Amino acid sequence: MEVQSSNNGGHSSFSSLRVYLNSLSSTPSRLARRAVSVSTSSDEMSRVRAVSGEHMRRTLRWYDLIGLGIGGMVGAGVFVTTGRASHLYAGPSIVVSYAIAGLCALLSAFCYTEFAVHLPVAGGAFSYIRITFGEFPAFFTGANLVLDYVMSNAAVSRSFTAYLGTAFGISTHKWRFVVSALPGGFNEIDPVAVVVVLAITVIICCSTRESSKVNMIMTAFHIAFIAFVIVMGFLRGDSKNLTSPAKPEHPSGFFPFGAAGVFNGAAMVYLSYIGYDAVSTMAEEVKNPVKDIPVGVSGSVAIVTVLYCLMAVSMSMLLPYDLIDPEAPFSAAFRGSNGWEWVTKVVGIGASFGILTSLLVAMLGQARYMCVIGRSRVVPVWFAKIHHRTSTPVNASSFLGIFTAVLALFTDLNILLNLVSIGTLFVFYMVANALIFKRYVPVGPTKPWPTLTFLTLFSTISLVFTLIWQLAPQGKVKAFMLGASAVLAIGIVLIFHFVVPQANKPELWGVPFMPWTPCVSIFLNIFLLGSLDAPSYVRFGFFSGLIVLVYLFYGVHASSDAEANGSFGVKEDGQVLKELTEV
Repeated sequence: MEVQSSNNGGHSSFSSLRVYLNSLSSTPSRLARRAVSVSTSSDEMSRVRAVSGEHMRRTLRWYDLIGLGIGGMVGAGVFVTTGRASHLYAGPSIVVSYAIAGLCALLSAFCYTEFAVHLPVAGGAFSYIRITFGEFPAFFTGANLVLDYVMSNAAVSRSFTAYLGTAFGISTHKWRFVVSALPGGFNEIDPVAVVVVLAITVIICCSTRESSKVNMIMTAFHIAFIAFVIVMGFLRGDSKNLTSPAKPEHPSGFFPFGAAGVFNGAAMVYLSYIGYDAVSTMAEEVKNPVKDIPVGVSGSVAIVTVLYCLMAVSMSMLLPYDLIDPEAPFSAAFRGSNGWEWVTKVVGIGASFGILTSLLVAMLGQARYMCVIGRSRVVPVWFAKIHHRTSTPVNASSFLGIFTAVLALFTDLNILLNLVSIGTLFVFYMVANALIFKRYVPVGPTKPWPTLTFLTLFSTISLVFTLIWQLAPQGKVKAFMLGASAVLAIGIVLIFHFVVPQANKPELWGVPFMPWTPCVSIFLNIFLLGSLDAPSYVRFGFFSGLIVLVYLFYGVHASSDAEANGSFGVKEDGQVLKELTEV
């Protein structure tokens, strides 16, 4: 039985247990029809967006997007991951890790920008992949990204407790308490983090425009605080700390853990760039997407990368890497210094407010992702509803806020950070692939195999290069294999560039140097994925398995019902272009 009629005349696979069990027997046929079903830009801009009822108001400009980008990235990156990545992985070369992660983020930002200009909806990566690879790849990617946001926000809120304690001279252990009955890594309860997450949830439910104003004020404070930290680091720090550890038995030099340490550090600090993705989810609320989004998204990534690198140098000069506090590196750097204790309090207070701003932006982004996934019907449409007074996705914001608060209550920071890094890298990898597919595969009943074959080969060679880098012993053989892999990858890109013509050149804004720019992004994301530890992949596999189960037991059936009810349709893409250029 394919579908059943509900009382209102529509089709529902969930009207009763008997109907649902019958629907499960149709899962293979529904998967074959829906899993790779591709939406259109016009559909996403019209019918799909109409599912929310009310529309989000277009109130944001390019300076709002830059402010949201800086506010979202700076707090999460510098105040949570810098100390841990430097102390455990990269040492003083953490500045190089930030530069590498920043380059990877900027290339991914270009890909996001082209999609966001062409398709200014709140769905971000979910919508971009839905119009290229289909429904299931989009849901798999979008759901992973929502989990990334939740994990990231939970991590940042727990870090808020550490910095607030530093500001007032109170140990973090006094803010938290241990429940011995819970397993290690999940037994340190943090009620302050819960209060912070729930308070911000209330704020973002009220108004996007007012949230942006609050963010702009906080971002101005951020920049002043960042300048203060950078200046203090260069004045108070010692360049000797860039090469010499505190304990002679520890590795020395600017690259104490070698190139592997640099890339391991880059993979961890990549969490700091998740903020620009939140900016792309604001596309539906931007007044002039064609002009404002490129400046807002790419501009914020470039500015923040420079700030990160300067702050990383500042931190590395303040203390040898083996003395850096992984939990609160900047505050702890001045602790115990005669006449400099006041700086610790200033850093603690400033970082605490910075973390609040990053939470505000990231929680705005996660709600909009969930809202658009709800519009596609692969999760309950309840998440898609826009409140008629606030023009915000109140349901999605509330649900994810509570989910984030629960995780922040008991989950260890290190567990959260590793999971977020792998998920973020995977999503950015998918968006870069989607851009190449969009540019080189003609719209309509054509064969996409040349492009899909190229993407598969290039990803495979990038993976081989990464495995050789990680696993092969040092020597001439390793250098030869790496060189051969690099030459082969470049050769494949050249062949694809000259053999397969671009089928869909953008009319509004496009990524330059196609297909090289997204290919570099693909390679860097795979390379950074190879720097993560095995437990990270185990956790990623576990959550990915849950996502697949949700799609099999709910998503594919709900979207099939929507298709049967006529909720999915196609209109002319020219109407979308007209709407964008007339804004």
